[in-house]
Amino acid sequence: MDWLQALLLGILQGIAEFLPISSDGHLELGKALLKVEGADNLLFTLVVHGATVLATLFVFWREIMRLLKGTFKFKMNEETQFVIKLIISMLPVLIVGFFMMDWVESFFNGDIAFVGYMELLTAAFLFAGHFLGKRQLSKPLTYGNSFILGIAQAMAVMPGLSRSGTTIATGMMLGIDKKKLAEFSFLMVIVPIIGANAKEMLDLNSAAPEAGVASLTAGVGALELIVGFIAAFVTGLFACSWMINMVKKGKLIWFAIYCVVVGLAAIIVGSLQ
Repeated sequence: MDWLQALLLGILQGIAEFLPISSDGHLELGKALLKVEGADNLLFTLVVHGATVLATLFVFWREIMRLLKGTFKFKMNEETQFVIKLIISMLPVLIVGFFMMDWVESFFNGDIAFVGYMELLTAAFLFAGHFLGKRQLSKPLTYGNSFILGIAQAMAVMPGLSRSGTTIATGMMLGIDKKKLAEFSFLMVIVPIIGANAKEMLDLNSAAPEAGVASLTAGVGALELIVGFIAAFVTGLFACSWMINMVKKGKLIWFAIYCVVVGLAAIIVGSLQ
């Protein structure tokens, strides 16, 4: 991997992490197009995911501080209830991470056609959210709805199935208030991504410490990691803020059309390989 590939993949991660088009799917497509081998970019993938998590923390730092202050009052106030809902939303993806991760990782094998089919499924979610969603998105976020959103997030561990797309579209079909839905959708992913990255690092080092470090750093230099991190962080800041406004306006239909085009193109290219 060279610095230009790192820059392009970092920008791709920063944009796709927050837009409902699947960051994992676009990273897989980007790696295939740029001919970046899977063995060469594990650490890079962890770094750019960390960059987008940091971008989320920057965008929502006021909300996060408000939630922390309210929660540490140790009262069942609005902030404490919101944090409990976030925890509930993480349960499905936690189950997938502990019991099904080997099966999930088997799909991250450079199969462009599979990514294409998942992009079409993302489009289906977005179309459903647009046409079947409640016109007046004003319902409160309940504990039950939090778990349903968590199931949607757990489904989106597949490459090509957008996490933000599935959770936001599901929330729209449930009629959840747009502002709360946007905040919840982006905040609910922070802990799972940090946990997944930490688990990946621990698994590699516990299996074979020396081999783990070697596999992490193979083919990726410090320059590439720095370029990828900065690119993902900066583009993530803009993409996250822009996506929040898009959710509030409810204009996600164009992303559905985009996912259809990308999905069909990926299926065609994948079938010709």
